[in-house]
Amino acid sequence: MNTSSAMTPEQFRDWRKSLGWKQKDAAEKLGLKKRMIQYYEKGDRDGRKVDIPKSVRLACYALSLGITDFDGQTCHKEDKPAQAPRAEDAPHGEDISPAGSGPGSSTPARD
Repeated sequence: MNTSSAMTPEQFRDWRKSLGWKQKDAAEKLGLKKRMIQYYEKGDRDGRKVDIPKSVRLACYALSLGITDFDGQTCHKEDKPAQAPRAEDAPHGEDISPAGSGPGSSTPARD
């Protein structure tokens, strides 16, 4: 596993708290048991290291953008993202602006 891009337990906890969610809320949104949220935030389970899977990390990012579901073609979004992602949080400096809202775009960015 490439640990340079792995989400740490502290980052996972900070993500959840930045959205104002309790562990139960995060579990429901991610489709996990509350106990898994606790393992991810602690970083171990019964003395063994617990890594946060890439699928969960990507789901965290999607939820941060307000995406609540995806059917393979359409993103289902909340009215307003819980928290807009920050450019400095993007891995390797990737552009995280929504499509059509970056510099030079004719489509105005949403607030």
